[in-house]
Amino acid sequence: MDSRLNAFLQRAESVLARLEPLLPAQRGAIDWQHSLAARWHREGRSGYLQPLSINLDLNLSDLIGVDTQREQLARNTRQFIRGLPANHALLWGARGTGKSSLVRALLAEHAAAGLRLIEIERDHLADLPRVVEQLIRLPQRFVLFCDDLSFEAGEGDYRVLKSVLDGSLERSPDNVLLYATSNRRHLMPESHSDNEASQMVGGELHPSEAIEDKIALSDRFGLWLSFYPFTQDHFLDVVRHWIEVQAVQAGLHWQWSEALEKAAIRWALGRGNRNGRCAYQFARHWVGLQLLESQA
Repeated sequence: MDSRLNAFLQRAESVLARLEPLLPAQRGAIDWQHSLAARWHREGRSGYLQPLSINLDLNLSDLIGVDTQREQLARNTRQFIRGLPANHALLWGARGTGKSSLVRALLAEHAAAGLRLIEIERDHLADLPRVVEQLIRLPQRFVLFCDDLSFEAGEGDYRVLKSVLDGSLERSPDNVLLYATSNRRHLMPESHSDNEASQMVGGELHPSEAIEDKIALSDRFGLWLSFYPFTQDHFLDVVRHWIEVQAVQAGLHWQWSEALEKAAIRWALGRGNRNGRCAYQFARHWVGLQLLESQA
């Protein structure tokens, strides 16, 4: 009897050993007292929040030339943290102009006051109700952050997002806000034919209703902030700021000059844009080059 039992237990252990890699890993609850940010990962039909290790070295003062947008989003975030009415926010406009950086700088500014950030990809928006459900009774204030949010014609995920923003059939939790960035103001592709509402467009009997459906999602965001391409002076101001920041960190003595200005302009021309990301990359390139030459 004992030998048959032992044989059965050995076979059971062998089967479990083969099945265990196929089972989803157990996920512990996040300690939000110490975790400042997380990312939502889809796993099978469900998903989980993975804590992120982040740097809080980006300050609001590092965002040059977007004072109006910075103050409006900062004010909205302060209202949210203090439990006052606040709006979901859509940051739209040219790439590399500080939209994502502004959200992360606000986390650094208000992390001590209980602000937390959860990143969710555009393709996982259908999981938003599951994410929100995990946050409702927590004391912290959560910004759900969707970077580069946009939809192509015919995609249906945006209707899920509309439902979540409206609180679906229940009241939206007051400790959750959605901040999204996009290169499109209305998040959906728009065509010239959209302006021809007096004609039958693409077989649409009621074209004005189709247009309304396209812009209905962006209407769910109470706060719209527009970011525009940099002028050359704006670009050079940002270059000077980041060179100063990185030079101080490296102990490098430097001075602005006409040659440096021309080098920054050539760098931007070579990339076909003038924005904050380009300015930051040039500053790293130039400071690194000076340090390399000084060592040589």
